[in-house]
This record gives sequence, C-alpha cells and structure tokens, in this order.
Amino acid sequence: MFNWLFARHHRGTFIVRIEDTDVERKVEGAVEDVLESLRWLGLEWDEGPEVGGRYGPYFQSQRLHYYRPVVEQLTSDGYAYPCYCSHERLEAMKAEQVRRGQPPGYDRRCRNLSQEERSRFEAEGIRPVIRFKTPLTGRTEFRDLIRGKVVFDNSTLDDFVLLKSDGYPTYHLANVVDDHLMEVSHVLRADEWLASTPRHILLYQAVGYESPQFAHLPMILGPDRSKLSKRHGATSLLEFRDEGYLPEAMLNFLALLGWSLDDRTEVLSREELVEHFSLERISKTAAIFNIDKLRWMNGLYLRKLDIDDLTERALPFFERDLPSSVRRPIDRSYVRAVVALEQERAKTLAELPQLGEFFFMEELDYPVDLLLQKLNREKASQALTTVSQKLGALGPFDHGSLEATLRPLASDLSLTTKELFSLLRVAVTGRTAAPPLFQTMEVLGKEACLRRIEAAIRLLRG
Repeated sequence: MFNWLFARHHRGTFIVRIEDTDVERKVEGAVEDVLESLRWLGLEWDEGPEVGGRYGPYFQSQRLHYYRPVVEQLTSDGYAYPCYCSHERLEAMKAEQVRRGQPPGYDRRCRNLSQEERSRFEAEGIRPVIRFKTPLTGRTEFRDLIRGKVVFDNSTLDDFVLLKSDGYPTYHLANVVDDHLMEVSHVLRADEWLASTPRHILLYQAVGYESPQFAHLPMILGPDRSKLSKRHGATSLLEFRDEGYLPEAMLNFLALLGWSLDDRTEVLSREELVEHFSLERISKTAAIFNIDKLRWMNGLYLRKLDIDDLTERALPFFERDLPSSVRRPIDRSYVRAVVALEQERAKTLAELPQLGEFFFMEELDYPVDLLLQKLNREKASQALTTVSQKLGALGPFDHGSLEATLRPLASDLSLTTKELFSLLRVAVTGRTAAPPLFQTMEVLGKEACLRRIEAAIRLLRG
C-alpha cells in the first residue's frame, strides 16, 4: 500500500510482479487472492498481471531466460561459483553452528574447489546451486530513505544462493535482475529485508547495474508486540472483507500503521492520503495492529455511508448470515429499513444481520425471564393484553402514532414508561437492547407486532 501511495503521490508507475520462483511453496489460488485483495482495497496497478506493460511478463516463473545469462556472466567473471553440498550436509552444518552459538551460514566449502573436484561432482550427476562469492573483507553501505546510512561488514554475510539446482532463481537474483530490466527506481519493502540489502548491493555492483533506492518499512506487530499472525485475528485482507470491514476504512487504518500526517489527524480519504503521503513521515519503529481501533474506524466510515450505498453493501451479508429458515431472496427495501435503524450501532457490515436478525424471524425464542425484569407474570400479561387491544384498534402504524398511543398508556397501567417499553421491547424483538422501540415496531409492521405480543402473553401464562 505504501508503494501504491508513493507511486500515486509522485505520479509514478505502480508495478505488480508475481515472485513465484519458490516452486515448493506455491499455493493454489494464492495469486488470485493477492490480485483480488489489491482490487478490493482499490490499489489498481499500472503494470502487471491482467494489465500487461512494456516490461512483461510479470510472473518470474515466466522470466527464467533472463536469469541464467546473468548467472553465467557472474560465474565467468569470478563473482559466483557452483556448490555441490547436499541438503543433508547443509542441515547438519547449521545444526552444529547453532549448537556452538554461531550465526548460521554457509561455510564456503565449495568456494575454492579445483576444476578436477568440480568435474568429479558433475560426473556423479550432482546438480549444483550457484552461490555468490561475497567479499570476505571490507564493508557494504547504502543510504536507506527511512533509516539513513546503513553499513554492513562483509564478514557477516554468507555466500548466498543465486540459482537453485532446479534452475529457478532465488529472490536475491530474480529481484535484482527484474528491478534492473523493469527500470524500477524505488523499492519499498518490509524491515525484515534490510539485512538482505547488502547482498543485493553487492550483486548490483558485480553485474554492473545501477541500484534503485531502498526504503525499509516498519513491521506490523500484534498487541503483544510479536509479529502479526493468525492468533491475533484475521490477517488476510479478504478475511477482513468477509468480516464486513469497508475498504476505505481499511485503507485509512493501514495507512496509519507506520505513517502519519501529523500527531492528531485520524481520518483521511484516499485522495488526502495520496496528496500528503511522504517517506519522511514513516516511522522507524514497528507499528501495532490495534483491532479495536480498526473496528472504531470502520464504524465511523459505516455511519457516514448513504443509506442506499450501505444497503447494497450489507445485502450480501444478510443473504449469507441470516438463518436458513428466512426466505430468500431477501427483500431489499425491507433490508434498507432495517439497516437504517441499525446503522448507528454496527461496527461492521457483518454485524448488521446479527443486530437485525429478529426483524426476519417468524417466531422469537427467548426465556420468559426477559419479560419479567421488574414485573410479575400477571402484571406483565395484563399490560401486554391492553397494548394488544390498543394496537389492534390503531389506524396508521407509524412511529409517531405508536408513541402517541403507548406513552400515555403507561400511567393508565400504573407503570413507568421504562417498565412498559422494556416489556414491549422484549415482546416484539426478543431482546433487551434494540433500536428505538417505535421505529422498530413500524418496520416490523402491525401484523408481526400483534403476533409477537400474543406469543409473549402465551409465554407469560405458561
């Protein structure tokens, strides 16, 4: 998202590139999820899958012919070498390093093999990986656009793999080659890639490419300050979409994870984010993903929606989440009336059918105790019987007529308005908390209200 904001702010080009060279970790449908997530959030791309562009293809698995010549050049120039070590040897080596308290890294066993030794391994049919010959001394430095000058001692870097034995490049090689060929000017990526950047700088220098500018963004942590994961709740954009979050609220919330306009502004439109976004306002420290703040912000955006817009967005959630006993398709105009009453209380679109489920049920299921909060059975039954008679004779069944009829009835029944309205609310909704009583009854309609009141009377009478 920061890449998109940066590109839009500077009127640049936002590229989507699918880095799918790790064959063993491919997941069916993952690419489609990525693209759908970007579309849902409104991060349209200028170049990439389904859009095309001057520098395609945009799947790295379709660009293998670009990588091998670079590896061959690096090898012939003395910047890379074949490594024949088995997976088992490498795992045993790492385990021993960990046991000794050493940082894990390749021990460079194959770095200085003779041609005779290499020929022997080749004759055994071993397919080598190609490793980069990292300088053993000196320092590699670069200027990060967020962190400033960053320096690494080359002695802390291992000889990393460029090309795997299956012919596919690693992230290090493919990204360096593709960023060059696609004329990428800026790379904004997660802070966890900072330690890989000196490798990429060395690789750019070895191949003779000009390096792009780098900016490493703060990580997103859970409330417990550990890396955000499933145990912190939904972690996929599409999961948040399915839980009823609005894309404009999600965009606003995510923008404030590691970036800010100032010390007070919380709500920013897409246009305002693009206008004001700058790398200078990105934090160097990790951002905390606060789900309560996201819910608050989503509720804020939800309440600002036009009622027709909100109805269109909410209707799929009513279709999905209401009990199967509710007749489909659900009437849009009825949903609109329900949504108008629940809009102030809901934090997500998925909460709307939960809050308004009682509007759609033929019969309510609740314990009799809800009707008896301050009244005995006889008093409650008498009150509801009188209410039923009054409503049965009522002409217009709108909230104004209902209030004019029922409010003075409380004193006639020797009840407070709170006692009568609480009793009536449970009778017609099955709940102690619901939208304003008379507007709720108007939406339910006269027939449904009378039917539910009669059911409550029967429940009181056992």
